Amino acid sequence: MSSLIEQAAQRLAQLRQAGIEIPGEEAQAQAPNEPVAPAIEAVPPAVVADEPSVVARGEPVVTSRRVDLDLQTLQAAGIVTPNAARTNIADQFRVVKRPLILNAMGKGAAPVANGNLIMVTSALSGEGKSFTSVNLAMSIAAELDHTVMLVDADVARPSVLRMLGLPPGPGLLDLLEGRAEMADVLLRTNIDKLTVLPSGTPHPRATELLASDAMRQLLADMASRYPDRIIIFDSPPLLLTTESRVLASHMGQIVVVVHAGKTLQADVQHALSTIESCPVKLMLLNKATSQIHGSYGYGGYGYGYGYGYGPQDARAAQPSDPA
Repeated sequence: MSSLIEQAAQRLAQLRQAGIEIPGEEAQAQAPNEPVAPAIEAVPPAVVADEPSVVARGEPVVTSRRVDLDLQTLQAAGIVTPNAARTNIADQFRVVKRPLILNAMGKGAAPVANGNLIMVTSALSGEGKSFTSVNLAMSIAAELDHTVMLVDADVARPSVLRMLGLPPGPGLLDLLEGRAEMADVLLRTNIDKLTVLPSGTPHPRATELLASDAMRQLLADMASRYPDRIIIFDSPPLLLTTESRVLASHMGQIVVVVHAGKTLQADVQHALSTIESCPVKLMLLNKATSQIHGSYGYGGYGYGYGYGYGPQDARAAQPSDPA
């Protein structure tokens, strides 16, 4: 070892005698007591996806913010949660989600474009669409082979974050305005396979933002970025706003929630007429009683679910018909 050091010292002395400048010696002369940092090769900033990623060479990576859901509180409110005891509502959502997942993964009766984009809506307000959206997302998050993103697309009256016990924050509308990146607004939860995209900052031209090229590009990217991801959109009611009809034009599947014994058949038919272009429409009967055939009660919450399914059409639900 000593001979190598001596040889290196002799070589340096020869270079100095020859008048050859040695990198680093000038900096050492100016600040002899300070260590000289090694040269660092300039590298471009990493492209940040909406999920945590592994980046070589130690570049800083911005990842989605993590939030913790109070699973006990959610379970007490009738929300499906992982690792909870088996319940009727959990079993019902297992039935509801199965055809949706098959279509999303291209394993249904026929291929469905954007099958992994699923909109949950209703004809009018107060029919349980947000409750259904959250439970459907939670149930899909329990799958072994799929991840799920829950998007609060009810930009006029957002409720997903409130139902989950989370404060409001930037989200979808901020993305469309170009004021934020996905990693800035997407929320990773303590349920490993569930992420949440809030509705974002209220905007007077929300309808135009949802109908913009930016929205089409965002949905195309969301649909194709991860092949195992299913995206649930909690949408405004079809007969009360125009945002839901704009959103529906991009969806592969739509779940229409119907309030048993309350929603008029004419309203259901009118709502269905606004989403004729969607290839798959599933109708879900909510708040049904045990007297309605094919429905189930559970835990005293008074919800029940029945469903009808067809690749091109959906039957209008009647109070006595769990379509």
